[in-house]
Amino acid sequence: MKNTFNKYLYIKFAFLIFFAAGCSTNMLDQENPNAITPDTFWRNEEDATKAIMGAYSPFTHIWYYSRFEIFLSDYRDDVVNAFGTSERTSIGSFNGVSTGNGTKWVWSAMYMCVTRANEILANVPDIEMDEQVKNNILGEAYFIRAFNYFNLVNNWRNVPLITTPIGDIESPNEITQADPELVWQQIIADLQEAQKLLPPEWSSDYRGRVTTGTANAMLGKVYLYRQEYAKAKAEFQKVIDDSRYNLVDNYADNFTEAAENNQESLFEIQFVADGNSAWGGDAPNRGKGAAFHPDIAPRGFTGQDGMRINDWVLDLFMDERTVDGQVDPRAFVTLFFDSNEYTVYEGDTLRSVTYEGKTYQDVFPGESNVWGNKHLDIQHGGYESSQANGWHQSGNNLRLLRYADVLLMYAEAEFMLNGSSAAALNAINEVRARVDMPAFTTITLQDIEDERVKELSLERTRYFDLLRWGKVKERIVDNPQFKSESAGTGAYKPGREYIDIPQSEIDANPNIDHNPGY
Repeated sequence: MKNTFNKYLYIKFAFLIFFAAGCSTNMLDQENPNAITPDTFWRNEEDATKAIMGAYSPFTHIWYYSRFEIFLSDYRDDVVNAFGTSERTSIGSFNGVSTGNGTKWVWSAMYMCVTRANEILANVPDIEMDEQVKNNILGEAYFIRAFNYFNLVNNWRNVPLITTPIGDIESPNEITQADPELVWQQIIADLQEAQKLLPPEWSSDYRGRVTTGTANAMLGKVYLYRQEYAKAKAEFQKVIDDSRYNLVDNYADNFTEAAENNQESLFEIQFVADGNSAWGGDAPNRGKGAAFHPDIAPRGFTGQDGMRINDWVLDLFMDERTVDGQVDPRAFVTLFFDSNEYTVYEGDTLRSVTYEGKTYQDVFPGESNVWGNKHLDIQHGGYESSQANGWHQSGNNLRLLRYADVLLMYAEAEFMLNGSSAAALNAINEVRARVDMPAFTTITLQDIEDERVKELSLERTRYFDLLRWGKVKERIVDNPQFKSESAGTGAYKPGREYIDIPQSEIDANPNIDHNPGY
């Protein structure tokens, strides 16, 4: 898959066309016959294909999922306790500032995806090309725009809603912060269009591109966030009824490079470990690998501050045992902690791969901290030599939407509609059965919430679960010990559940203002 899809994914797409409307018309200007312009692009199927690959490309940018997005998701939840008081950790302590580069970069990357999707939706319909290919590309563009607006509205809430090419906007003053409800409605409309246009699957060369199943799952998630439970359940049911999706046998296979794009995955970021550590920009030679590992790895993995896991997460795993009396296997995939039982679990990638078979006490003698493990299937090159591992060294894809998540979201929607029904029990028990956890005979909403922690911690979901449940203050603000390694939670004010709008946007447009609480 990576040899084909990723080759096209990183073909440089000339996005100067987005700003062509601002070019000079001075008579002395000379036309470069080799330059790509709106008049020379958008002519054929090849151009349309390059364009959609360009719309996927920002997902692997250092500003986005390659690194900085994690500071807006996992670093803000009650699972992660980040070290230090940097600009990055301040977001999780409700102390982020509008001038912070980290949040501005993620905002820019998300709007980069939106802008490219808008160009595709405006131009591809007029290209004479295979109709099915055209529809698929348009479906991908609708999904990419919806997905990024979902991220924008959940992080910043009051965001500009732009659905036309930048060149069609005569003045920046036309851009205003939209009513969040309008953004949500646009997300829903885009995903409904994506459902109509996307294929149910791609050939093996193009796995990683979004499908009808991806759109179904994402639309269900949107409805769940909006507490439209019947609609959410119906969308999740479409995925459950689709034989293409199932749980993989080994939970750990969801976090290794060897098992990427498997039957459990509905959407994942396609990283490539090409050895290139170039940061920023959008050139073909920029780094394309995952660079967030030093930020979630145990202390000493690199020179980054890193983070530890709050003890309550390990306690939650230890509160019950498998049907054979063992520790929940997900604990060993998710966490690195001091336990003799580590030696019997084959999915312990942090110890067996990253630390070359060393035990917890070999690596952290005399300590008792709980560390993150998930995603860390790369060798810590400096354990013996104390040299930090480099950036962009992992080609391990980041799974953003899994079938297990769909089952748990289905269980939640069904519970909110019908309580502890057979359908809700079947869905949550299917997730538990994979790791030999005993089946529930009845459930509460807290059981579903706890199962999401065990199944999905460090997968960019927990903070947004707390946000949609209205529990950010209860779980994080009122438990400052969860952020004790940084600045605590004393900076919290109502409204700071969301991030402040980047100052650069406010300075550039008088219609854009700070978010409440800042």
